[in-house]
Amino acid sequence: MRQSRRGQVDPFIVMDVMERARLAEASGRKVIHMEVGQPSTPAPALARQALAKALNAGEMMGYTVALGLPALRQGIAELYRRWYGVDLDPARVVITSGSSAAFILTFSALFDAGDRVALGEPGYPSYRQILRAMSLTPVGIPTSAADRYQPRPDQIPRDAAGLLIASPGNPSGTMLDKAQLAALASRCAADDIALISDEIYHGLSYGRKCHTALEVTDEVFVINSFSKFFSMTGWRIGWIVVPESHIRTVERIAQNMFICPSHPGQVAALAALGAEDELRRHLAVYADNRALLMKALPAMGFADIAPPDGAFYIYADVSAMTDDSLAFAAEILDRTGVAVTPGLDFDPVRGRRTLRFSYARATSEIAEGMTRLARFMASR
Repeated sequence: MRQSRRGQVDPFIVMDVMERARLAEASGRKVIHMEVGQPSTPAPALARQALAKALNAGEMMGYTVALGLPALRQGIAELYRRWYGVDLDPARVVITSGSSAAFILTFSALFDAGDRVALGEPGYPSYRQILRAMSLTPVGIPTSAADRYQPRPDQIPRDAAGLLIASPGNPSGTMLDKAQLAALASRCAADDIALISDEIYHGLSYGRKCHTALEVTDEVFVINSFSKFFSMTGWRIGWIVVPESHIRTVERIAQNMFICPSHPGQVAALAALGAEDELRRHLAVYADNRALLMKALPAMGFADIAPPDGAFYIYADVSAMTDDSLAFAAEILDRTGVAVTPGLDFDPVRGRRTLRFSYARATSEIAEGMTRLARFMASR
């Protein structure tokens, strides 16, 4: 049977690494997972309790309205007031089936086939692949460690229909401050470029405050999710904040493409909004893990890194060790049982000389991973 050209996207390499790690575990090995950006903690207790209560009461859990439960949309609007001092109309909040569906809805609402969308590299690999699968053209902006792997306004192509930014970024964990967000938004407004801000790692920062693009403009699609800070990856609940002018467009697309997000997931997510005390304790673990890696990695030769401001990743230049990060990551997994992600996932050119280390697991696991990796590096 025929296959579409647009469907021939690159693999999500970290998922391939996860599968190799699973096979290693199935053979009896103990694998330290530093490849995947997934918290090792469960969903907040309040979220699990709320869903159990609803299910035990026999609630139907049928379709919700396409834009999501009104109470959840209101709760997210209140979160923006608490976190950023932004007065947000809940009507602008669209609940989605994870951030992946949020990107599909956003790209569908903003762009036509063939449009060019700029994004910083290194960056989250699925940006490029979703764009390609939708007959759009990703245009990489080669960012540098000197700019903390974030794009500058002067790097945005003038023929771009859109710009996608991420703060904190994946794989770098670096952030844009308010002035940088304002400069990027101003450049986009001047050239009629749609701005999309991926803020999925908000709530996970170390010493610096995360700023939302909504603090500097309303002409932006802001994407977030319950996956990272709220520790709810598999629940598949995300959201978009859209300009008022685009609400009905997004609603029509959502009705037809997704009907609605998971009703049980939305019930749990609503309760999770009240669990910040529990979730801040997770952040303290990540902060300890970050400090551990910032000390251990340079000592074993991984010295060329941009210290992360947020998220739970460290992105390291390994060009002094290899020009094949795919093979290097495979060797590390085979020799040490530590799973890490090749940089090719995040930068299709320069990623051959980089690795990403995730520190989202328990501190004891991260410490064991560093011990194994140090032994391996000393023997090379």
